Amino acid sequence: MRTLLLLLLFCHVSSPVLHSLKHFITASTGIPNIPEIVATVEVDELLLGHCDSNKKLDMKHDIAKSFFIKYPEQLEWYRQECVGLLPNFKSYTNILMSLFNQSGGVHVVQEGNGVEWDDETGEVKGFARYGYDGEDLLELDLNTFTWNALRPEADPTKQIWDASKVMREFYETHFTQIFPERLKKYVDYGRSVLLRTELPSVSLLQKTPSSPVSCLATGFYPHRASLVWRKDGEELHEEVDHGEILPNHDGTFQMSVDLNLSSVTPEDWTRYDCVFQLSGVKEDILTKLEKDRIRTNKVKPSNMTVLVTAAVVVLLSA
Repeated sequence: MRTLLLLLLFCHVSSPVLHSLKHFITASTGIPNIPEIVATVEVDELLLGHCDSNKKLDMKHDIAKSFFIKYPEQLEWYRQECVGLLPNFKSYTNILMSLFNQSGGVHVVQEGNGVEWDDETGEVKGFARYGYDGEDLLELDLNTFTWNALRPEADPTKQIWDASKVMREFYETHFTQIFPERLKKYVDYGRSVLLRTELPSVSLLQKTPSSPVSCLATGFYPHRASLVWRKDGEELHEEVDHGEILPNHDGTFQMSVDLNLSSVTPEDWTRYDCVFQLSGVKEDILTKLEKDRIRTNKVKPSNMTVLVTAAVVVLLSA
């Protein structure tokens, strides 16, 4: 499932013209108080909408709402897809439980699929992958439109799906025609949002004086960005810990990278800086490692603390 999770986060720093359309579906059983099915659609990592097995279809962004008003047939397509998800995934979950000799408990089936399109070269790449209970299960070969079983228990499914002409034509049509055309339409319609650039605010954070210093960049768009620590102008690969790119509630993104200073003397701090690079933007944001820049959880003693301490000293000496 690690591979599937990485697919959910596609981060392409090298190409400022790469666009993506992704669908993610999570089906669960044995977990109370949450929908059995949740599905989402994203364009360029921007969540456009989601639906669940409670028959709720929700558009998450103004660009999506206005797009589906203009193209109601697209909205109807997603509505019909959502209606068909529950019985299909419920049936497949039961099949997998049988193949894994499971009679009950908590189980999760995940599917991720979509395409990436380079609007400069015209190249289109797709992906489709299934996971079960935290492990990769099946992967679609986009050259032959046949399935690779990533676990022995997935082989019966592979045999059935590969033998189905209807399924093969379905995936071939969607990955070579429907998904690329839909993505291009989304990008063309929403270019004012999807093709914008927003620079982040960058902060240095430290929990305690002995903790690593975290360089946090938040509020940037698009998600194609990098954040690194450097020493004397050279990127560091040791003593650093890179965090994932995460979405903010407003459609922008955040990321962080930690620097371990346990072996760095205070005199050498000035040799370090944090560098943020955003795809499509020439200017980098450099943040020098300086004590005055670091925000920390360490609380300075207040006047009241000083007074209480003084009173205790007086009482003890009386």
